[in-house]
Amino acid sequence: MLTRRQLECLVAVAEELHFSRAGERLGMAQSAVSVQLQQLEHKLGVRLLNRGKRQPISLTDAGTLLYTEAVAALRHLERAENIAVLAAKGMSGNIRLGYVASAVSSGLLSRILAGFRPGHEAVHMQVLAMETPRQLSALESGELDVGIVRPRRRYPDGVETTIVHSEPLMVAMADEHPLARKPTVGVRDLRDQTFVSPQFDDSEGFAEVLGKLAAVAGFEAAPAYRVNDIITATSMAAAGYGIVVVPESLQMLRQPGVTFRPIRDFKELVHLALAYRRGEASPAVKTFVALAKGRGKKST
Repeated sequence: MLTRRQLECLVAVAEELHFSRAGERLGMAQSAVSVQLQQLEHKLGVRLLNRGKRQPISLTDAGTLLYTEAVAALRHLERAENIAVLAAKGMSGNIRLGYVASAVSSGLLSRILAGFRPGHEAVHMQVLAMETPRQLSALESGELDVGIVRPRRRYPDGVETTIVHSEPLMVAMADEHPLARKPTVGVRDLRDQTFVSPQFDDSEGFAEVLGKLAAVAGFEAAPAYRVNDIITATSMAAAGYGIVVVPESLQMLRQPGVTFRPIRDFKELVHLALAYRRGEASPAVKTFVALAKGRGKKST
């Protein structure tokens, strides 16, 4: 097998056409350069250099071809070393990031990505829209590396979370809904309303929020429509199927046909959490999680 030192000696001699200058360039004695090339020729069984005593050094045809390949091989070796060093520092690699819709409307997703990119341009980010239950399952199975999720009371084994964003709630409804004529709504205004809920579990997420709101107002709120995501819920609201309790930032998506109104007497906050695996081995993922925790900004 050819050695890196042999290839370096060949390239230096080919470019300098002088053993002494090649040795100086490599920090080697002239004799050592000559020995390396002799060993290379012996190993390959071909002559690479013309060494006439009264003629300048020149490459044979075989030497010219090997020189081209040696330059490319050394560049690949250097690139591989750089990639390995960057990967060890968390500056290279791959990260699969899941997120819920509110991570977009709140600006959290773009803020985290923008904070991570400087110095980590060699890290390939795969960013996937995915609701909370699917993200948690994907984190557990290894399909995702990091997630931006709605908090849960319990998580799969090995998954940890940190709250990175908090915000108040609003009510989303069709532009023609009677409550849309009010600048704000009170919890009692929501009595007898038809609710659409992005609901995966009867006791967590927006189902829990809706239950707390109903308790404050003194009525029971059973969603007439349960859907898989908040964008579907607000689309149904725009079509007149009911109203939706949503994070304040969702109004930034400017969904056609939807009016948002603050709830003046319900101060419950909803949160977004960064989810990641305990004991993560990837330096890139660990670096991303550390920076994302710092870039997440709680807002009230």
